[in-house]
Amino acid sequence: MSLIGNIVFFIFGGFLIFLGYVLGGILLCLTIVGIPFGIMCFRIAGGVIAPFGARCVKLNRRAARSR
Repeated sequence: MSLIGNIVFFIFGGFLIFLGYVLGGILLCLTIVGIPFGIMCFRIAGGVIAPFGARCVKLNRRAARSR
């Protein structure tokens, strides 16, 4: 069911949102100050491709800092 939802979402606007985040990320990465925001735009763009069926995982803060 999530596959059908992802396909419908991608056809009816998901591609435009994905394209907007990718282009915004490229533009933000052109400046030194915008690089962290550009990288976040790329991460969000990855989540926009398949929003249905994605899982949010809670990480332990201490384990995340040690990486």
